[in-house]
Amino acid sequence: MRENSIKRWRLILGAASDNKLRAMRGEGAGILAGDDALMDAALAAIYDDTENKEQGRGAGLGASYPNIAKWLADIRNFFPDDAVSVIQSDAIERKGLKQLLLEPETLSKVKPDLSIVSTLLALKNQIPKKSKEQARALVKTLVDGILKEMEHDLKRAVTGALNRKKHSPIPSLPNTDWKLTIRKNLKNYDIEKKRIVPEKFYFFENRHVNKDWRIILDMDQSGSMADSIIYASIMGSVFASLPALDTRIVAFDTEVADLTESCGSDPVEILFGVQLGGGTDINKSLKYCSQFIDNPKKTVFILISDLYEGGVEAGLLRQLKEMRESGVTVLVLLALSDRGVPSYDEALAKKIANLGIPSFGCTPSKLPELMGGALRGDDLYALAERVKIGAKG
Repeated sequence: MRENSIKRWRLILGAASDNKLRAMRGEGAGILAGDDALMDAALAAIYDDTENKEQGRGAGLGASYPNIAKWLADIRNFFPDDAVSVIQSDAIERKGLKQLLLEPETLSKVKPDLSIVSTLLALKNQIPKKSKEQARALVKTLVDGILKEMEHDLKRAVTGALNRKKHSPIPSLPNTDWKLTIRKNLKNYDIEKKRIVPEKFYFFENRHVNKDWRIILDMDQSGSMADSIIYASIMGSVFASLPALDTRIVAFDTEVADLTESCGSDPVEILFGVQLGGGTDINKSLKYCSQFIDNPKKTVFILISDLYEGGVEAGLLRQLKEMRESGVTVLVLLALSDRGVPSYDEALAKKIANLGIPSFGCTPSKLPELMGGALRGDDLYALAERVKIGAKG
């Protein structure tokens, strides 16, 4: 076996493979040295079940802040970002990194990712005063990165959908409604020139009435929805920044918290206003949110939940039915994340689907198209098929 292959297998298999791999190489010397040995020590701290103090490795993370800070620095130095996220997540589960996240020395070395930020938000009430500024900075770093990816496309989809609901007599090339213009002028097709000669152009309106639409974002803050809450909070902050939308942001478990006034359009504030964990009473949250529906046909209600209802299911179904029949556009997002097919209550999703309300497992990249379609009044089942979101039920 080649030297590089032996080193790779040694890093994968850990210290227990030393003797066999040495025998395959035909030497008795150590297999790893230098950076390879440091990389192995970083992996052993999490993945080795036994300690090998004679070799000075596999001793675990321990409770020493310098030790954990060095380990965090090592994994960021030796591994790509996606691997760092996996290793940090495993450290939380295997080695009790949760408590160490409360120390500023640790927080300054952590790579901000969904898993780390979700854990930190779940522990936010335990964060000591000395660590709060560092914790907020870590959350803000992740939020700013996601916001940078989502904001432009989401704003463009929403404003585009609202613009295209109205037409204007004022000519404007960027606002040309080409689809309507072509359709209205098909009768003027010139066979010889093989082109349409338009008699009239149609243009979209370029202005909105302030707060033309109301968006109600109702977020399940149970622990299983952590990733979705992060994306949903960012989505809510984008909506809140748009003058055409009147946005309300609500979070619930067995109680309801209205984050609209206290958090405004700051996604970091929204996230620190959420209390991850607890039970689920969707029915109670729907009752609270219904008071804000004063113009149903200009309201989009977005429920983000895995639908594991601990409240009154019959009441939940009745309220969703009433919303839809009144003209509200109702979206149910089972998850808003990149983590694949969500776990959700399939039986309740089917009952909701029978009301004409599909439930979506939506990735953040599909969110702009979903919201644009919803605001245009597209058929939600057809929309799901078109953008491959995957409606459930």
